[in-house]
Amino acid sequence: MANGKIMIEAIPGMRVAELTSTAAGFDPVHIGPVVRPLFDELVVRLERDGIEPAGLAVAYYERTPIGGQVVVHAAMPVADGVRTDTDFAVLHLPSVPRAATLEYRGSMDDVLPAWHSLDAWIESNGYRADGPARERSVVYADDPADRVTELQQPVTRV
Repeated sequence: MANGKIMIEAIPGMRVAELTSTAAGFDPVHIGPVVRPLFDELVVRLERDGIEPAGLAVAYYERTPIGGQVVVHAAMPVADGVRTDTDFAVLHLPSVPRAATLEYRGSMDDVLPAWHSLDAWIESNGYRADGPARERSVVYADDPADRVTELQQPVTRV
């Protein structure tokens, strides 16, 4: 369920540890089975290496030139001093000067209508998508119905 209103705001950059894979499409039926195991594996590797996440999860998605495929990035914020000689990527996720954001509460299996609302708002308010969409965990709960995620779509004026 989408909560609150859609806002335009800047998103700060952050250093993240991440794993990536490819999904067959953008919908949750394709993303979920890819992103969940990536996060599970990333947490195992961070714990193994004694790295404490510096925040909650961030996922972001990039289209590929191959059909509707999507590169799925499962990332966890980490401190600036984290070493980079690991079996996962450590990189700077850049800041975004302008993004349309919407808070979503519930299971990510049911997020598609919230994304459609955000996309429609972007188009009807004189913007266009301009970069990979992000999903930033705000509240993580054992019960997926209680989870809160901020949907973030970088935008530019048309």
